[in-house]
Amino acid sequence: MTLEPFGARLRRAMDERGPLCVGIDPHASLLAEWGLDDTVAGLERFSRTVVEAMADRVAVLKPQSAFFERFGSRGVAVLEKSVEEARAAGALVVMDAKRGDIGSTMAAYAESFLRKDSPLFSDALTVSPYLGYGSLSPAVALARESGAGLFVLALTSNPEGGEVQHAVRADGRTVGATMLAHLAAENAGEEPLGSFGAVVGATLGDLSTYDLDINGPILAPGIGAQGATPADLPRVFGAAVRNVVPNVSRGVLRHGPDIVALRDQADRFAQQVRAALEAA
Repeated sequence: MTLEPFGARLRRAMDERGPLCVGIDPHASLLAEWGLDDTVAGLERFSRTVVEAMADRVAVLKPQSAFFERFGSRGVAVLEKSVEEARAAGALVVMDAKRGDIGSTMAAYAESFLRKDSPLFSDALTVSPYLGYGSLSPAVALARESGAGLFVLALTSNPEGGEVQHAVRADGRTVGATMLAHLAAENAGEEPLGSFGAVVGATLGDLSTYDLDINGPILAPGIGAQGATPADLPRVFGAAVRNVVPNVSRGVLRHGPDIVALRDQADRFAQQVRAALEAA
């Protein structure tokens, strides 16, 4: 069965559930805060709790692949189950793996996460374009074929990113602006929303010099622990704010392992996002 394009599914999920994305980031310090051991058993308990608490109410769950991979094959097995259970409960899954390579290697990464019969098949995948945007072609092609999407690193929230993303090319555009232009071309003519999104940090302040109108989603990390708030979204993203998927991880996850507390905190962020959008 061919999936409806990711952009259309995401637009509907955001309209029905609100645009919030909650990360699944089982790093060692969070496991400890939850009273869990830094083991596969602790990883599984953490991940299943987040999925149980969130997957039937938030639009997007975003597992960070690295925190599962560090446990080897048993950790990847937990990730596979988490993806399966989250999607079965109605959440869209964005796999935060930030893959980027060339040729057959990029194609293999794409098959791992974007091929419909893969155990790790996700609704979208984060990718790095810094071997050249064209290096992502295998992932773009497979995403289109599978009805999946991509989130391409464009203007990230980490301070180090600026030395690459704000660098000015010979044509006068920054590298980050070039990535946004590529995504706008990928999404041209798509309705109600294209499937090829950008990662743009919510902590970056005034982005008015960048054209964020890519007709696709914008995954916005930095809400909560990194200092940005839902109220900042209209100022940072301007006219593109209704296509923003604000991501919060520690701001919700630190309220576990109590499922009610996790849900309450996610609901609180979702309400704040709605209020910010209504005021925009």
